[in-house]
Amino acid sequence: PPPASFLYMSFICSEHAATATLPAAFSDLLPHFLVEPEDEYIVKNKPVTLTCRSTPATQIYFKCNGEWVHQDDHLIERTVDPATALPVMQVTIEITRQQVEKIFGLDEYWCQCVAWSTTGTQKSQKAYIRIAYLRKNFEEEPQGKEVALDQEVLLRCHPPEGVPQAEVEWQRNEDVIDPASDPNFVITPDHNLVIKKARLADTGNYTCVAKNIVARRKSTSAAILVYVNGGWSTWTTWSSCSAVCGRGWQKRSRSCTNPTPLNGGTSCEGQNVQKSACVATCPVDGGWSEWSKWSACGADCSMWRSRECTQPSPGTGGKDCQGLDLQSLNCTSEQCPQSESEDVALYVGMVAVALCLTLLLIVVVLVYRRKKEGLDADVADSSILTTGFQPMGIKPSKPENSHLLTIQPDLTTTTTSYQGTLRSRHDATGKFSMTNGPLLDPLPNGSHTLHNGKLNSDAAAEFVSRLSTQSYFKTLPRDVANTSYGTFNFLGGRLTIPNTGISLLIPPEAIPRGKIYEIYLTVQRKEDLRLPVAGCQTLLSPIVSCGPPGVVLSRPVILSMDHCFDACLDNWAVRLKKQNYEGAWEDVLLMGEELVSDPYYCQLEAETCRLFSEQLGTFALVGESLHMGAAKRLRLVLFSDAYCSTLEYNIRVYCMDDTQDVFKEVMQMERQLGGRLIDEPHVLLFKDSYHNLRLSIHDMPQAHWRSKLLAGYQEIPFYHIWNGSQRYLHCTFTLERLSLSTCELTCQLCVWQVEGEGQSFSLDFNILLFIILGICKGDDFSADNATALAGPSAFQIPYLIRQKICSSLDAPCPNGADWRMLAQRLKLERHMSFFASKASPTSVILDLWEAQHFHSGNINQLATVMADIGKQEAMIFLVSDGEC
Repeated sequence: PPPASFLYMSFICSEHAATATLPAAFSDLLPHFLVEPEDEYIVKNKPVTLTCRSTPATQIYFKCNGEWVHQDDHLIERTVDPATALPVMQVTIEITRQQVEKIFGLDEYWCQCVAWSTTGTQKSQKAYIRIAYLRKNFEEEPQGKEVALDQEVLLRCHPPEGVPQAEVEWQRNEDVIDPASDPNFVITPDHNLVIKKARLADTGNYTCVAKNIVARRKSTSAAILVYVNGGWSTWTTWSSCSAVCGRGWQKRSRSCTNPTPLNGGTSCEGQNVQKSACVATCPVDGGWSEWSKWSACGADCSMWRSRECTQPSPGTGGKDCQGLDLQSLNCTSEQCPQSESEDVALYVGMVAVALCLTLLLIVVVLVYRRKKEGLDADVADSSILTTGFQPMGIKPSKPENSHLLTIQPDLTTTTTSYQGTLRSRHDATGKFSMTNGPLLDPLPNGSHTLHNGKLNSDAAAEFVSRLSTQSYFKTLPRDVANTSYGTFNFLGGRLTIPNTGISLLIPPEAIPRGKIYEIYLTVQRKEDLRLPVAGCQTLLSPIVSCGPPGVVLSRPVILSMDHCFDACLDNWAVRLKKQNYEGAWEDVLLMGEELVSDPYYCQLEAETCRLFSEQLGTFALVGESLHMGAAKRLRLVLFSDAYCSTLEYNIRVYCMDDTQDVFKEVMQMERQLGGRLIDEPHVLLFKDSYHNLRLSIHDMPQAHWRSKLLAGYQEIPFYHIWNGSQRYLHCTFTLERLSLSTCELTCQLCVWQVEGEGQSFSLDFNILLFIILGICKGDDFSADNATALAGPSAFQIPYLIRQKICSSLDAPCPNGADWRMLAQRLKLERHMSFFASKASPTSVILDLWEAQHFHSGNINQLATVMADIGKQEAMIFLVSDGEC
């Protein structure tokens, strides 16, 4: 700010100059402000401009927070008011974000201008300058709900804190809600949205939008579902009585359409049909009265009599009387004279008719006899052609021999009277012939070979390269050590990638009979196949491919792979992702909400996931934490150089997902670098708290060792661990021994999450001894070729015994001694509905048992379970291998 003497001298000089130019009428006026500084907001780093204009004024200066602004920071513009000829002065200054941020405490940054004239001074109003911002998170977001029709709905919204205060608007399905155009909506002064009467059209996603001059924020959408409870229509008229005669019933109905229930609304309560007893008047059929007396013989030589349909008369739809109500009869009496000539003519006519009938009868008899003689001759001749021929399918003529049809064939005999070839009408290609020899004949030599055992590297490399030439398999890694393949038929088999916890069980009958498939199993490297994760999502398992895709399966296969979360679905939303043919990832299953009709089903264990799949492809588990209690399992592994000939000694601490495939890769990499394990791996629960992981080494003998780290600890960022994209996260602690003769190291390794509980591991080892013995450590993790087992050798339960168990337990048993009890004894009752949806529930249970206990299963324990259920087939398990 300018010094006081400078201000004073400037003021005096200006005063004399202004006074000389001011009209005499205005020489004694105090300055008044035409424009005063207004409140301003600094957006991001853009400075704001304050303006002050006064007349008549000889000098104007700004004062901010009680201090004068330097004269060089003022931009001055002088003009003359043409109407009054008074001098007008305008001064502007710029205020930056840095100036405002220097003010600490509760005081706000303010500025005002002071104007001088020849008469005196005037101060403008204070203008406050604030830094504009808008927080990201809403203090209260709207919550979705289901509401009834015509019900009032209140959606709360407390916008994020901001300067200036955020304005709030509401959107429904991305369209802005305008209460002026739709009075059914009301936005309260505290930014809540009120729907006076919910309508069906009000169903949608509602979003609270907060905005100011800095930013625009959207809340989480709240789904409003307006449902309609059903209402009864009016009753229809009563129907006619169901009985034609006597007691019956009649009914009337109504429908739940006034209104019809919508969007999950409740249905109408009560009956939609009412019945009522009724009595129908029986129909009366008419009955004839007695005949009247014959009338006198008339002139036409006839007499008459009649009757009436009056006993009873037909009524209520009854039938009328059947028959004639009038009869006539010829009569001869004295009132009807007869002549003799007429009688003679009558008798002659009757004799002529009798003669004609006699001749006609004789002719008919003769014709019949001639036809009969010709028919007997034909039958005699045709019998010669059929002598000795008996058609197939003639039933026995004697009823006492009918029991021969039910005699069961003797299956133990090896003699048959049929000579020749028996074939069905359709082609029997691909079916196996059953003989008295082995159960199955070996497959012919050719390109399809049932592999059993280890694969040589040349065959594996040739298989991988052959797959890579196909368009869909070009993304498969050429990693022979992490790929297994084999050729399988309907007997099934198993593919295993050693030391990874990954295997594929192909149950018997999963491949249709007559089909032979060459199937592969491989674990993908994360850097080779990038799986997109967003937000709080994290990869919880290896990315596993099995194929080829498009293979037709009769039953689901079981893919086993490790996972690295706490297996509590209350803390996680875990989804199974599958890569489609275009390479995009799709969600195919949400764990805990599986449907038995889906082609995928997961059985989650403490450290392993068993995936039932009717399709082959590329799969991975991706989880999204539901709250901060969700935790991933990390495996901490410590390595050091096998040979230490210098004073420096390095300890590498790897922090990896707790899955066997990652551990195997780290072991192989350290083996190539010459590193060796110096302690057993440790498991750490890493929570979704957004805090980094810290590692430090303590309690080293200061007389012999010292740390070369400048900081007291090392830190791994939270997101590097959580998203799982970086595979080999590690920290290196460089220690220095003060003498080459120092061989023992005792210390504490502390690992903890910031603001969380930690773990401490004791390290106590001898460097020289470790060099001697450490050479052998980790040999089990060498890059062995993967194994493939085909046919019965891949299963612990023999095929025929398995079939007997299934036939015994699949049928429901009244006392519960069926597949349901087997599932309970094996602690698989959570999957009852899934097992029940299959044609053979027992077979699926045994498949899962085989997948779980391939290396550690005791078949005698399964036999004990079968014995407890009460099935004698379990005793077959105790037969020795030699007897089998």
